Amino acid sequence: MNTKQTGILAILAASIMWAVEPIFAKLAFESSTFIQTSAIRAVFVALTALAYILVNPRANLKVAPRQWPKLVYIALMGTVIADLLYYLGLTRVPVLNAVLLGHLQPVFVVIMGLFWLREDKLNKYDYLGIGIMLLAAIMVTTRTLSNLLNLKLGTMGDLIVIIATFAWATTGIVMRKYLKDMNSGSITFYRYSISAVLLIAYLLFSKSLVFDNVYQILVGVIVGIGTILYYEGLKRIKAAQVSALELSTPFFAAILSYLILGETVSAMQVMGIILLFLGVYFLSRKEETFF
Repeated sequence: MNTKQTGILAILAASIMWAVEPIFAKLAFESSTFIQTSAIRAVFVALTALAYILVNPRANLKVAPRQWPKLVYIALMGTVIADLLYYLGLTRVPVLNAVLLGHLQPVFVVIMGLFWLREDKLNKYDYLGIGIMLLAAIMVTTRTLSNLLNLKLGTMGDLIVIIATFAWATTGIVMRKYLKDMNSGSITFYRYSISAVLLIAYLLFSKSLVFDNVYQILVGVIVGIGTILYYEGLKRIKAAQVSALELSTPFFAAILSYLILGETVSAMQVMGIILLFLGVYFLSRKEETFF
């Protein structure tokens, strides 16, 4: 198995974790706020990452001075801001919409990558795969042909998730450009440890720290595993490919949200999800230059 194939498998495995996360988050919201759930989650993500570091002989917690500003940025933008916005949006939209919009990073990654990741040369299969996935995203978000024709593309909750998506995309660019050689477990540990300290401090100050359901823990463990897999994949394949591959998450989210939360899926959404796999196929094709 070559490097690209390993990276693709890591991202697809992370995608399953991203599909399970919002299911457990919604269950946690039944007895806690999105801020409380996010804080407890951050603690257990950090603990999961620490466990990964302890069992990985090549991992360590060393951080070069030049890496600290990037880690702090990823913690603040990726977790304190983006994750909170995502959870806020999740309280207002169905799981499938939130998951798909939350993984529509290729649009932002490709645009920013043109300026900051010029070493990432996309080939014709990359462009085709990303294009197919973005078409699938529109189909899943609009739900019906009538909504699409009337340009009913979403709600305020959807917009909140899109803003979170942009914030996540910036952290992916920063990680790939500046922290590519840093251990994935260490990045995850520091990202969520910094966030956990800030979020727990806020809840203590506001006297609203509540830990009253197991789903808050499960979300943390799931996100910890998913984040480590995500960073491992990001080291092996292009940032735009990583973001596009994550769009396979809605397939898993659609099944789980229906089985656990009873959320339905329209015929157009099913067609969109099928297109996601076609996009994954093209992204897995052999590297070729576009021209």
